[in-house]
Amino acid sequence: MASSSSSSSSLSSILVLLIMLSMLVFASAGNFYQDFDITWGDGRGKILNNGQLLTLSLDKSSGSGFQSKKEYLFGKIDMQLKLVPGNSAGTVTAYYLSSQGPTHDEIDFEFLGNLSGDPYILHTNVFSQGKGNREQQFYLWFDPTADFHTYSILWNPQHIIFSVDGTPIREFKNSESIGVPYPKSQPMRIYSSLWNADDWATRGGLVKTDWSKAPFTASYRNFNANACVWSSGSSSCSKNSNNSWLYQEMDSASKEKLKWVQKNYMIYNYCTDKKRFPQGLPPECTA
Repeated sequence: MASSSSSSSSLSSILVLLIMLSMLVFASAGNFYQDFDITWGDGRGKILNNGQLLTLSLDKSSGSGFQSKKEYLFGKIDMQLKLVPGNSAGTVTAYYLSSQGPTHDEIDFEFLGNLSGDPYILHTNVFSQGKGNREQQFYLWFDPTADFHTYSILWNPQHIIFSVDGTPIREFKNSESIGVPYPKSQPMRIYSSLWNADDWATRGGLVKTDWSKAPFTASYRNFNANACVWSSGSSSCSKNSNNSWLYQEMDSASKEKLKWVQKNYMIYNYCTDKKRFPQGLPPECTA
């Protein structure tokens, strides 16, 4: 009996340890308290559910926003968002990576609200050395307000890939060989904000924000960063790092998905806008 009791006690101890370890892993896998600071909005940004959910709200007085505690120099960043439902015209939910200063780098997702029943526009842009003007815009193939969806940025020395639920929608390649600056030396934080942009966001500013529908709320969960953290002038990734994302290229299946999205859901591409660039398209567009 003593042996049975001892074995039962050991088993119980192991089970308790396993439960504690699983709780520890869950807590470290994207806890908003640990990973982000709400930076503006006077209480309109909230961290809920023990750090597992973050919400941003916008009313007539103010929007709100947050930023990551850490800076990153290359990484694969995932975040699940559920966008403002109903009549979201005039609102913009921005989720992006950015450094600071006049020659900053930036990798943007911006979700432009619309009237009830009309689709959101997903606006993307890449800034390098302070120069942007690289917009591509898309409709989505689902309702981004009905549930959470995963929006990802893969940023490595070869290229930047924007993905939605694992489907690539845009690739910006490193074209330094033809004189196009590429974001590779400025660490960036993750930022997000919900704000009023009814001077341009919906139909070029023709449709204004309906404040009777406020507050407008966007929700975030399941943040994950497989990334090189930049701290005190050095990276957490060594030169011999075996992070697969750091060398990840697009396989044939990913290229086919990218073509499918761009054929069926892209609504604007700066690389085909000859009226905007009468002196010739940017060099990365013809490479």
